[in-house]
Amino acid sequence: MKNYITKIVMAAILITTIISCKVSKDIETPKDALPENFRNASVSSDTTSIGDVEWKNFFTEQDIIKLIDSAVTRNNDLQIAQKNIEIAQYRFTQSKWGNVPQVNLFVNASTSNPSDNSFTGLNLNQAIGAKHIDDYSAGASLSWEADIWGKIRNQKKGAFASYLQSEEVKKALQTTIVANVSKGYYNLLMLDAQLEIAKKNVQLNDSTTNIIKLKYDAGQVTSLAIQQSEAQRLTASQLIPLLEQNIAIQENALSVLTGSFPSAKERNTLLTSIAIKNNTAIGIPSSLVSRRPDVKSAELALKAANANVGITKADLYPTLRITAQGGLNSFETSNWFNIPASLFGTVAGGLTQPLLNNKRVRTQYNIAVAEREKAVLSFRQQVLVAVSEVADAMVKVEKLEKQQTFLQERVKTLQTAIKNANLLFKNGMAEYLEVITAQSNLLQSELELADIKRQQLSANTDLYRALGGGWK
Repeated sequence: MKNYITKIVMAAILITTIISCKVSKDIETPKDALPENFRNASVSSDTTSIGDVEWKNFFTEQDIIKLIDSAVTRNNDLQIAQKNIEIAQYRFTQSKWGNVPQVNLFVNASTSNPSDNSFTGLNLNQAIGAKHIDDYSAGASLSWEADIWGKIRNQKKGAFASYLQSEEVKKALQTTIVANVSKGYYNLLMLDAQLEIAKKNVQLNDSTTNIIKLKYDAGQVTSLAIQQSEAQRLTASQLIPLLEQNIAIQENALSVLTGSFPSAKERNTLLTSIAIKNNTAIGIPSSLVSRRPDVKSAELALKAANANVGITKADLYPTLRITAQGGLNSFETSNWFNIPASLFGTVAGGLTQPLLNNKRVRTQYNIAVAEREKAVLSFRQQVLVAVSEVADAMVKVEKLEKQQTFLQERVKTLQTAIKNANLLFKNGMAEYLEVITAQSNLLQSELELADIKRQQLSANTDLYRALGGGWK
């Protein structure tokens, strides 16, 4: 018996060694999916990029760092992603045991009472003079499938790719959350600046209205001048509760991102005091594959699809399974553990080839091939999105800087115009409409200037996220 088991095991190992081969060929990540350079970027082979910088070094404002720390620690979506990583890790660990034989211990006891008129009952009475049969067994059973076609190996590869992919999904989610927190904070600073602009404009309108009232009392202007000046003041006043509302909503949104209930957010920085970073290091497009988590995730999805094709292809071929069972067996409990008389053992090995269900198995293989082709297209699409996001952020950074330059000049011009208009109006050399128009234009331009600054900061953040957001 021992020699027989050894021969079967050795034969299985020999068959596995000789026949084992890849039944399907993996598809590599398409090399032509990436351009040589980003649009409007100078041709360069420099791979250094701001996308390599850790977020704690990219963002320098302490308030932002504190908010992001809270989001990374307490954001519920990130915690869910972490649990998905743990689940994927368990599945990968489980896949490692695919080549290990399954061994089960068993203890069985049974009794049967055949009919006295049955063939078994008559023979039982004649043989031992009893009306029932007892059977007691204890032992171990073994089952092992030889990985002839690489099915188990592909299961392990697929589980490992899924595990790595779950990590990349979390990284991509964290990158997005980091960017959203920073942009939300910049939006708060913009709203603070616009609120201050609106309050100052209300004070300026109050001063203008008082001057117009004095001129009205002197008979130099009509009541229409007072009404239009008052309407301009109310327009600026209306902005105050609107901006306060938007500030509260933005604070609530940041609270959700940071995993806390709605509350006010600490701000020790002014929008005007934050310098715009000059982000010239962008690297080359091919580096996005190793740096951007979502692109890396798409690449790993292709590897998992390759493994699934191998698994389903292996299902089309014969399966070699070896089973063995051994232990103690007896008709009487008193002889159950009588060794070696109660010892028993069985060994079996066989090949199983799907026949009637071959169509179903082949359909599964065809689906896996189509899923792999879809994974290739998904990878190409993710690369297109990544390169496009980098190009969008780059053009925003460049053009917003020019817009800010023109808008700053406009604000300076309007501030001078306000002073001149007020002076001329006091001396009766300008109409009240000129003063009101100048104040309205200044309010709008200052609000736009604050928004442009916020857009510049957000564009820098978008460029950082599009280039990888600190992941390598």
